[in-house]
Amino acid sequence: MKRTIVGLILAATLAASTVPAAQARDGIGAGGAAALGVLGGLAVGGAIASSQNNGYYPGRPVYREPRPVYVEEEVCHVERRVFVDAYGDEHFRRVRVCE
Repeated sequence: MKRTIVGLILAATLAASTVPAAQARDGIGAGGAAALGVLGGLAVGGAIASSQNNGYYPGRPVYREPRPVYVEEEVCHVERRVFVDAYGDEHFRRVRVCE
């Protein structure tokens, strides 16, 4: 009787070990798991990146008057100057002179 019980237990153990183990994937394949990992990484990365940014502006926009600019007006006039070309001819040229 002992041998029969031991034999049945041994047979049940061997039969149970040959059945493939159950996988706890809920039907999600390798591609789906990779896609979920990428989406989770993007979500976590976006949360980290947005926590570092304090907004577009450091505070409320404030109007500041521009600095005054003082420009000295140049006094310019036009002079006629004479020059001689390579052939010995005299020509008059108008030249703007600013002081």
